[in-house]
Amino acid sequence: MSARNVLIIMSDEHDPRYMGCSGNWIVQTPNLDRLAARGVRFPNAYTPSPICVPARAAFATGQRVFETRHWDNASPYTGTPKGWGHALQRRGIRVESIGKLHYRAEEDPAGFDVEHLPMHVVGGYGMVWASIRDPYLKREGVTRMLGERVGRGESPYTQYDTAVTDRAVQWLQDAAERRDEPFVLYVGLVAPHFPLIAPPQFYDLYADKEIPEPKLHPSTGYVRHPWVQAYAEFELNEENFESPEERRAAFTAYYGLCSFQDHNVGRLVQALESNGLVEDTLVIYTSDHGDNLGARGVWGKSTLYQESVAVPMIAAGPGLASGSVCETPVDLLDLFPTILAGAGIDPAPEMDGRPGRSLFEVAAAADDLERPIFSEYHAAGSNTAAFMLRKGRWKYHHYVRFRPELFDLQTDPEELKDLAQDPAYADVLRAMVAELRRICDPEAIDAMAKKDQRAMIERYGGVEKASKMGSKGATPAPKVGKPGEPT
Repeated sequence: MSARNVLIIMSDEHDPRYMGCSGNWIVQTPNLDRLAARGVRFPNAYTPSPICVPARAAFATGQRVFETRHWDNASPYTGTPKGWGHALQRRGIRVESIGKLHYRAEEDPAGFDVEHLPMHVVGGYGMVWASIRDPYLKREGVTRMLGERVGRGESPYTQYDTAVTDRAVQWLQDAAERRDEPFVLYVGLVAPHFPLIAPPQFYDLYADKEIPEPKLHPSTGYVRHPWVQAYAEFELNEENFESPEERRAAFTAYYGLCSFQDHNVGRLVQALESNGLVEDTLVIYTSDHGDNLGARGVWGKSTLYQESVAVPMIAAGPGLASGSVCETPVDLLDLFPTILAGAGIDPAPEMDGRPGRSLFEVAAAADDLERPIFSEYHAAGSNTAAFMLRKGRWKYHHYVRFRPELFDLQTDPEELKDLAQDPAYADVLRAMVAELRRICDPEAIDAMAKKDQRAMIERYGGVEKASKMGSKGATPAPKVGKPGEPT
């Protein structure tokens, strides 16, 4: 049987190693584990950009960030260029969204017939102040991006995710009554994105657990790459915990939020099952990017290390083998043809040079470990662009105006040893540079991004006005009722 419906579930800031099916021995994700057991898990999945808005615009369009020119969290997607949603609409397939999109505004023709409970950038413009770069503006008025409080409790984000899940469960129940009408439903959940406040029942799962200390902390003598050091000085999280207990609570809350988000995924999958939809629905679970979670003394996203740039990717449904693992590297751009294929559309006429490959095709073929995967960053806390290339066992980081990094993920999956300055790897380094430059000219793209950002700042009235535009931390959640109340 082939799929005719598609359910895409996208969380926010979920490092894929925090799942039981990835081998994590602490974090409890039974629903994601079950989804992986009846589908395909892609352990080498990446984001096109380790920050929300560019990643989500790339996901929507199937195009790289430097092609769409959605550079940062002040360049939200408006429906141009057209994406997979528009392709579905042209064919009369019902396509709707529930939850976080982080596009510009509900009124924009972004490829959904209806947007339920949408979460978009603040004011339709987002974090304009963070687009002032080279030199970037230091953050004022907020001590840390993680929020003013961490620990046990409810936050507007957890309340929002509950409301989104409630609405999605009802939507799927209604869809079952329109069984002759295929659908594509996108559900955007926020957890485990900061603020690191987890509902008590999930926080308490880890309150007494031993928390492993993150790797490569500067207090142990580790020296951060200078580009990363600049970002760490911008985000100001590790240095601003009030106590060791609060710092520990941050880890506990992230673990709890992963389990809370897993609980919501479980509710969605159960809704498919209880309404007789599971047999002909492709389910995709992924995230927009990961989270450093204290590694190298850095929190949040925005780096090119595995913690930040890797994402979970699980696909289950008709046409996919149960309980399999596909080692071929993939990224969010691959969801453009996958969604179309899951809805019964031949994606080939829609690709128009897009680099993505359908996960159906990737999973059915032999593992292609040499497939190159690319990511880029032009946003908050950076003075110059950063580019990542993963190819085979090698992972290369190119920082404009800074020295590069090179890691052997086969022998060093935790990226503990940078090989870029080692003469023994000079040939590998040259090959990776050449491969990167086949995709783009990093210096030219860096200049293009800054030119676009400067032009945007001028449109808003110059640096002084732009410096006051946008939230200093996470985007506020839309107001919803308390958990359990109608929304």
